[in-house]
Amino acid sequence: MAVSSDTLPQSSPAPSGNRSPAPRIVPVRRTGQWAAALVVLLLLAGAANSVARNDAFQWDVVGDYFTSASVLRGLGLTLWLTAVVMVLGFVLGTLLAVMRLSANPVLSKVSWGYIWLLRSTPILVQLLFWFNIGALYPQILGVRTGDLLGPVTIAVVGLTLHEAAYAAEVVRGGILSVERGQIEAAESLGLGRWRRLRRIVLPQAMRSIVPPAGNMLIGTLKGTSIVSVIAVQDLLYSVQLVYHRTYQVIPLLLVATIWYVVVTSLLSVGQHYLERHYARGALDRVR
Repeated sequence: MAVSSDTLPQSSPAPSGNRSPAPRIVPVRRTGQWAAALVVLLLLAGAANSVARNDAFQWDVVGDYFTSASVLRGLGLTLWLTAVVMVLGFVLGTLLAVMRLSANPVLSKVSWGYIWLLRSTPILVQLLFWFNIGALYPQILGVRTGDLLGPVTIAVVGLTLHEAAYAAEVVRGGILSVERGQIEAAESLGLGRWRRLRRIVLPQAMRSIVPPAGNMLIGTLKGTSIVSVIAVQDLLYSVQLVYHRTYQVIPLLLVATIWYVVVTSLLSVGQHYLERHYARGALDRVR
């Protein structure tokens, strides 16, 4: 049955004299925040001006040595060490992570012991130990240890073994982040253990592995400076050789600092895009 609109009760308009005025919207005043921001900007401007106008920094010397041959050779060795150590460290770390997750108690305990020992001792102690390994083993495979293990080789071995302990925990955490149902689905398809790991588990685990791995890469880049104690001519050691000769310590340290900042910034940009690549599926689900 249709009801006419004429039969519906009509509400009488409220008297104009009783109508309350619309509330006035007043933006929140953030005087304190703007004042704090202004103070911070003034302090930053003062600090930048002080650094730029302070003749003790010797910016002309920084410019002269920034692209010098010795510094670039040291930078090249630093980048090479970083790349080699990260690749070898993650290969060994992945193996250790798989051993740690193994049902075999011997493999699991050996992996745990390695990680515990290498993470419990400072990297400087480890490097000095390997540097003096000839005192324990004068010969290795019939070759004099000093001839077989030079400073660069010792740096690669020491840094790789150290990084592998941390990489193992990063990879293990990534593997554990993969849903159990994915592994069970792969098992139901008859995939072997290593094929499941390579084709199913690791690609999904990369979403959790990449952020800490990026931090490790940046840390390794800066950590390579410690090899200067065993006379490896990396970036820091190269500038040390120069300022030991010229006594221009501050500008040469600035050269090394700027190069570390530049390379670290580039690695951070690469990490950002790599994270976006592996997070595509997750971002799509969020959208």
